[in-house]
Amino acid sequence: MFTVLVGLLALSACSSSPPVTRDVLLDPQITKGGDLDGQGHPYVGLMIAQDKNGAPLFRCSGTLIDSTHYLTAGHCTDGAEHVEIWFDAGPIPVDAGYRAAILAGKTPAEACNIVRTDALADSGYPCVGQASGKAYTHPDFYSGPFYLNDLGMVVLDSAYATPGNQYGKLPQLNILDTLATNLGKNRVTFTTVGYGLQEAYPDPAAWKDVAIRQRMVAQPKLIRLNPVYMTLSNNSNTGGTCFGDSGGPNFIGDSNVVGGVTSFAINPTCAGTSGVYRVDRPDDLAWLATFGLTP
Repeated sequence: MFTVLVGLLALSACSSSPPVTRDVLLDPQITKGGDLDGQGHPYVGLMIAQDKNGAPLFRCSGTLIDSTHYLTAGHCTDGAEHVEIWFDAGPIPVDAGYRAAILAGKTPAEACNIVRTDALADSGYPCVGQASGKAYTHPDFYSGPFYLNDLGMVVLDSAYATPGNQYGKLPQLNILDTLATNLGKNRVTFTTVGYGLQEAYPDPAAWKDVAIRQRMVAQPKLIRLNPVYMTLSNNSNTGGTCFGDSGGPNFIGDSNVVGGVTSFAINPTCAGTSGVYRVDRPDDLAWLATFGLTP
């Protein structure tokens, strides 16, 4: 997720045109009100974007649509030369070799190069995942405010098979429009999955942030729907998204159909509703079709 202060987009409570800045170290996560996902969604993974030198930039979540295509947010692929992905339910620890190298004064790129050549590397995080690939960003992402075209794709270098070959699915064209008649009736729910923060605090107390890189799940309700994005009841009280969850799926009901990807937050402590970029629009499905993907 983005907020104006951290790695998501932030809206003021009444704004319809959220301003954007990005801190590359933080992005949305399912907060403490959510539940452990376990193996409920083994096709949802945690990604690390890396620069041309292999240094980790920022983390996000995303969904395997098949064995070689990982769907995420555009702001998660923007600026990424390479992507590493983990699918363990977690907690996913920082690799001991990486931590030791950083403490010894190595740069992130140097530390990752050490991990890549270490036969005894444990988790490999944030350098070497269970899958890797090349990032692509919605072609119109750069033509306006990011939240208008916040969609990204990672094409894996080699196929990754999930348990039982389970994967997410793309939505049918404009399927979310059919949900609008139930707004305000508490009938429209989603299943949100991601690896974001369990708790987020204002900058002076950011040292208290809880980020254990564990796949979690929440069931938010639909608050508002417009032609580009929807807002859901995700927040730190009821369980919902926070930094690190960006790009993660918001499945329609209890299905495996990705209605939208987590895009932005209302405030830097993840206390308000979340913004979800719709995937069911014509331009998005047309772009995804160029990868050979269809609903």
